[in-house]
Amino acid sequence: MFFFVVVQTWQGAADTRTELLHYLKEEVLQTFCRKEWSPQEEEERMQSCLLHPLECFLFGEDPQQALDKLKQGSSFSQQCGRVFKEGETVYSCRSDWIILIYCMCFSIISQMHASSGGGFCDCGDVEAWKIGPCCSKHDPGAVTLCACSVNSRCPIIANRTAEKLFRILLRYVADFLVWEENFELPAELQPRTKDSSYYCVLYNDEHHSYDHVIYTLQRSVPCDQAEAQTHTMLIDKEGRRAVKRGTLHCCQQAKDLIKSNSENISMQQLRVEILHSAVMAHQTFAIRLGSWFQKIIGYSVGFRHAFCQVALEQNRDSDGPCLISRLMLHDARMYKGARKIVHELIFCSMLMETEFKRLFAIEFTKHYQQLQKDFINDDHEQISNVIKVIVNTVMELLREYLNDNNRFYFLGYNSEKFSRIQVIFHDLRYILITVLEGFRVFLGFLKCMQGMEEMKRQLGQHIPVEPEWEAGFTLQIQLRHILAMFQDWCSSDEEILLLVFKECYTLLMRCNTQPFHGEATDYYMCKHILNVRPYKVSQEPVSIHLPISRLLAGRRNEFVFFSVTGNYDFMLLAEHPLRCIVLAAQVSAEMWRRNGLSLVSQVYHYQDVKCRHEMYDKDILLLQIAASKMDPNHFLILILLRFELFECFNGTSVKDQADLAQRNRLTEEMLYLLIVIVGERYLPGVSHVTKEDMTMREVIHLLCIEPMAHSSLVKGLPENESLETGLESIITKVATFKKPGVSGHGLYEVKKEHLDEFNPFFYHYSRSQHSKAEESQKKRRAQEGNDKALRPPIPPKFCPSFSSIVCLLCCDILIHILRHVLLRAAEDRATRWTEAMIQRALHLIGQALLEEKTQLEDSTMDEVTFDFSLKARSECKSVFILLSKVKTMPALEAQKDMVKWVLQMFEIVKCLREKSSPTVSMRMETTKPEENVLDKEKAERKRKAEAAKLHRQKIMAQMSAMQKNFIESNKMLYDNMPESGIQGEAPTIMESSTMEQRELCIAVGPHRGSTPAERELLTCILCQEEQEVAAQAPAMVLTACVQRSTVLTQCRGKISRGTYPLFMPPELAVGTHTGSCGHVMHATCWQKYFEAVQNTTRNRLHAELIIDLENGEYLCPLCKSLCNTVVPLIPLEPLAFNYENAEIIGQHLTLPRWIQTISARIKGLKFHNLTPTIIILFIFSSFSHTRFTVCCRRKFSGSITEMLVVCATTVHRVGLKTAPNEQCPRVPIMAWNTCAFTIQAIENILQEEDKPLFGSLQNRQHAGLKAIVQFAASESLKNSQAIIQRYSMNRKNTPSLLEVDFFHLLVGLVLSVPSLYQEEAVDLQPSAVSSAYNHMHILHLVTMAHMVQILMSSSDFPSVEGEENSEEARAASGLDAIIVGCGQYSGAFNSPGNTGVKNETLKRGMEPFLRCAALFFNCLTGVTPPEELFTTPGIEALTSYLALPSNVFQLFQEHRDTVTPLLQRWCGSPAVAKALKNKVQYPRRRNRLIDLPEDYSALLNQASHFQCPKSADDERKHPTLCLFCGAMLCSQSSCCLSQLDGEDVGACTAHAATCGAGVGMFLRIRECEIVLMASKTRGSTYPAPYLDDYGETDPHLGRGNPLHLCPERYRKLKRLWQQHCILEEIARSLEVVNIMFAFEWQLL
Repeated sequence: MFFFVVVQTWQGAADTRTELLHYLKEEVLQTFCRKEWSPQEEEERMQSCLLHPLECFLFGEDPQQALDKLKQGSSFSQQCGRVFKEGETVYSCRSDWIILIYCMCFSIISQMHASSGGGFCDCGDVEAWKIGPCCSKHDPGAVTLCACSVNSRCPIIANRTAEKLFRILLRYVADFLVWEENFELPAELQPRTKDSSYYCVLYNDEHHSYDHVIYTLQRSVPCDQAEAQTHTMLIDKEGRRAVKRGTLHCCQQAKDLIKSNSENISMQQLRVEILHSAVMAHQTFAIRLGSWFQKIIGYSVGFRHAFCQVALEQNRDSDGPCLISRLMLHDARMYKGARKIVHELIFCSMLMETEFKRLFAIEFTKHYQQLQKDFINDDHEQISNVIKVIVNTVMELLREYLNDNNRFYFLGYNSEKFSRIQVIFHDLRYILITVLEGFRVFLGFLKCMQGMEEMKRQLGQHIPVEPEWEAGFTLQIQLRHILAMFQDWCSSDEEILLLVFKECYTLLMRCNTQPFHGEATDYYMCKHILNVRPYKVSQEPVSIHLPISRLLAGRRNEFVFFSVTGNYDFMLLAEHPLRCIVLAAQVSAEMWRRNGLSLVSQVYHYQDVKCRHEMYDKDILLLQIAASKMDPNHFLILILLRFELFECFNGTSVKDQADLAQRNRLTEEMLYLLIVIVGERYLPGVSHVTKEDMTMREVIHLLCIEPMAHSSLVKGLPENESLETGLESIITKVATFKKPGVSGHGLYEVKKEHLDEFNPFFYHYSRSQHSKAEESQKKRRAQEGNDKALRPPIPPKFCPSFSSIVCLLCCDILIHILRHVLLRAAEDRATRWTEAMIQRALHLIGQALLEEKTQLEDSTMDEVTFDFSLKARSECKSVFILLSKVKTMPALEAQKDMVKWVLQMFEIVKCLREKSSPTVSMRMETTKPEENVLDKEKAERKRKAEAAKLHRQKIMAQMSAMQKNFIESNKMLYDNMPESGIQGEAPTIMESSTMEQRELCIAVGPHRGSTPAERELLTCILCQEEQEVAAQAPAMVLTACVQRSTVLTQCRGKISRGTYPLFMPPELAVGTHTGSCGHVMHATCWQKYFEAVQNTTRNRLHAELIIDLENGEYLCPLCKSLCNTVVPLIPLEPLAFNYENAEIIGQHLTLPRWIQTISARIKGLKFHNLTPTIIILFIFSSFSHTRFTVCCRRKFSGSITEMLVVCATTVHRVGLKTAPNEQCPRVPIMAWNTCAFTIQAIENILQEEDKPLFGSLQNRQHAGLKAIVQFAASESLKNSQAIIQRYSMNRKNTPSLLEVDFFHLLVGLVLSVPSLYQEEAVDLQPSAVSSAYNHMHILHLVTMAHMVQILMSSSDFPSVEGEENSEEARAASGLDAIIVGCGQYSGAFNSPGNTGVKNETLKRGMEPFLRCAALFFNCLTGVTPPEELFTTPGIEALTSYLALPSNVFQLFQEHRDTVTPLLQRWCGSPAVAKALKNKVQYPRRRNRLIDLPEDYSALLNQASHFQCPKSADDERKHPTLCLFCGAMLCSQSSCCLSQLDGEDVGACTAHAATCGAGVGMFLRIRECEIVLMASKTRGSTYPAPYLDDYGETDPHLGRGNPLHLCPERYRKLKRLWQQHCILEEIARSLEVVNIMFAFEWQLL
């Protein structure tokens, strides 16, 4: 009610501004100066006491009711105007030469990019689109806009109220955002009583790091590290932060301390100011009002219009600028938070309306010069023509870099300031040029670039200081699109084109860059005279920057040269471009090597794809224009003079070898230039081609180098926004696409029909590209059976204006040059010619002959004036005769095919002139090369095949003779040998093949197969010495890596941080996996290698990111896999099983007797007064064949024992994340657990990939698994008896049946029971027969327990009729009756009619257990599995191998009396009912990576709606998706830091600790890359499984093409995870990367 009284007071006041400011004077201080209020309370009071009354005044009624009416009466704005945040994903569409940026308004996406922040959506902006500018949401035709319908009152009154309020508040905001008085307020806001509290405010800068500011705050103001980090984060985010509140004296002390401490760190003080609390309060509220303005003007178009009118209206009280201009002019002095608010206000208001956008542009232009000056100088006069404004601003800012000749010279320039100046050039792209005045101003700027940064060849000693060159080329790169825009504008109208051409030509003639210093001289050659002024590039200054000259070679300027009469000096026009090309040639000839790398870099960029379109290509075009207008002989003399080869080709000899090499290289470059001038015709206006033909030719020549990916292809093409739309169709025409595999990317290959267009001297080839392309095409032609001659392609015809260029090919000077080059080769003076020179000469001759042939075919003899072939044959030492001599030279064998083709072309042209066909000899000669080569190859292959056949026959005859001789010499031996069997084998071993097969294919029990004696010889990868693996031999070890794993977990994200359980729970929350790459070393060699690695790696930069030395990590010497231990190789003990004795013992050692015996032994361990002999006699007193139950314990060498300890200690340390402790009783338990978990992981992979259980593993994988099982079996158990007691006697901590993983229990029991035979005085172990019965009874008991576990954990059994009378069904029913009789379990067993499917359910649930058991016993006993298990098996083969009945329910029938008490104990446990609430279903769920959408834009859309759970601001976030569980996280953000082991870590690191036991696989959505994590300090990036249509990934969305999920690559990622190779992948990626700066992975 109070607020409505206040509002009425404002409405009725004569001076609303005074009343409103009076209210703010009191309420702002009450809201923001209360020290005891929390930020939340402060926000609530601001909304209720400040903003709510303003809204009531604006709407004239309750704001919520007014908004409801507003929504009914008006629609959304036509223009979206969504302001993009930094890092937010935006979408762009390139069509019709327009680049559009929009958010998710449109469903059809062309390109995706990450916004740098500050732009807004183009949806609805009719100026940005040609058609369809609006989506359905912003379509003005869908609903009717009511811009004036602000509320239910009269629109005119509402608009007046809005304007009145906006005028007061916007002025208030502007006043305080530019307020510079720290202690005083404006007069109308002075409080009645002045508070004595002040704030010490610290501002953001770009000179101090986070750590510096945190350290300074801890030293200067009383705060801990966490508080200092919070202050620093908010300072960086908002631009300033009050770090202390108190009296003026206290704040002054804090300010002095901050300045002194910060200066001590970085020699530069932090910016600190003291503000009165009242000033701080009003500035804070002004910032909040900026956000409130954005919200209000978003409600209605009418509000936006009112705001824009107020912001742009001129100041009535003074001649000062309008409010928005005032804010813009103070932009550089504002702190970050205020600047951001102002920018967003401009975006969401004036730029949303066409008319106000125009008015704002006028205001912006008025103050452009000052704004740009402020921008340049920031660490973070009115002219009518906008081009003048921009260019004059640039000139004023760059004036300090002008030399005496009024040209730029960037020696010692400020790179940071210069980078800011470059931003101004972007403004020229968006200006429509309509007047010549601005163009003349721009030409003045180009004049300062013409000839800038001149160079002169350094002689004698190397240049002392490398000159600056980056600035000049940066200007060139910034201007390339602007120059193209000017040229397109000029060519749009012939009248404008003529005026502009004259302006450029006049200005060029006035430029005095690199003037001549000598008088014109006559030069004579071949009866031709050229009068020209001398100039030598090697002696005079030369510049590579010629923007005005090249502007004359712009689009359609050739039209002016050939259509407008005028006295143009074409020799002077060609002078400067020719100097640039000669400079590049001399640099290539190493004549300028003393000028340093800066010149090499300039020449590289001059011809590089980024700059060549406006530099090198324009120079070539200018030379072509000059060549078409000058006498061809004069033009060639000019070229010879500038290349400094005139004397060389005019009879003067060079004797110095260095000069000879340079002259040869210059000759090559000169001939290459002639090839380019005559042959490069793919330019509209030069020949009859289109821009599409130009791009097509570029693509063909790039693909002739090698097959390329789409991204590589695009990089090799000049960046031209106008042509990008048609590139895809061009590539499709000339190339075929080959899809990628699991790795790599898709490649384009050029189509065969376009290979004839290949030009080995394509002018955009670099030297390396030329070599690669030449080699590739020669190889291709050889594979096709063709000769290796790389013929010049047939070029398109010149336009009439350029047709005279071909006269260069038949002029006297060129014939003289060619004859001179060939004569050097024919005289075989090796130092005076090179093969490259001859190759270029042959290409020129080929071009000339092709031109003559084309003219002869298209015209009559009288019309053809091109007579190259006649001149080439005319003299005694003619070109034709010299070619015949060169043909036979051995040094030119590589050019032999090309010479033959040229001679053939001479014959063809001669015949065309004589109107006859080629001679028979020529036809035979032209066909001979291919036929001769093929015939020779066939004859050679046939000869070699015959020789090999004879050699084999000879060897076989010798072997046959030797075999007969051996049999005759040992005839008695062969007579006594049995027919079927090996020599010496007893016939009683095998009674029948069936019995042998049955024995060999059972791994458990009295019928188990024998363990064969195998002699295994292995080679150490370090010393390359062989050694047999034996128990008493020195140890040989396998490299291995032990790691914690959640690959099999059934409770993702619920890792307990307590002690490791004695019994592995069925959820398999965290397991310990041991993997090996399978490479073998001697233990001593490994120890030496490990010590060397430790010593050398400590000195390596950031070595801790690759390997953790403290945890014993190292890289495998051979494959560089990450390892942290070794597994000793222990051979299987040979075993010849005695089945007769096994049968006798089996009659006594039944399951009940075995249980009694084991129990007695365990109980006997408690009686310390019993001697070992008495205990052993007690255990085996019931056996009559004691000698078959025990044997001496197996002994190992000392090195094997040592390696067992090393491996066991590592498994214990890593698995439990504890300190190493050999005496810990959990060491053997962890050895058994890692054995079990590793087998389960391997079985999971095989099942997931649908592979057979046996035969699918690679040899190294199988060797590693066998070594791990033997290690676990051979582990020395010092505390084994106590562990057995803990397993069996401690019932208080014994879990229920549903809380145990029975495969872990099986492995633990099988490997621990032999410890019952150990005593200090008697060192025994169970015999083979005893072990067989131990294994069988343990397996039967564990299997039955697991069956009950599966049945109790199963939910519903569907009813199936007709199966109740089967044997399996009856056995299952009997088990049901036993379990139900226990009285503690009710469930599916009580429902009738479902026992028929229990067997199938049980089989599916048991299959993983049986598969793991088969793998375990195979590695433990070495018994060969049946053949069925080498294919896709059923459960019958598994039960047969494990000595289990095919109907597993029969186990309960066979042992009913023994098992019934156990079942009652198992099912009657009170813990069962509790465990049923969180039971695990069997078979367990096989974990996979989460399902990803096929279209990547769906992920981006999901990320755009992501809200950080711990932050409400709209700052840039990095949404990151966990691929294990699908959780969306806020990575690399201080808002989501948490504590892990006492250290601050990011959200991903903390999540990986609970979700993946420290291992993580995350998809960073906005960066489109996978992040692999292995610990808090180690990680690496990996390509995302999303590919574009070209089979390429797009990290950081650089290209922005639509992306789609590649299932094969996602499966590869899944295998990487399931095979526990993430650590290995991280280590490999970091090993090949030179890490200069460590990334803080813990903050991810």
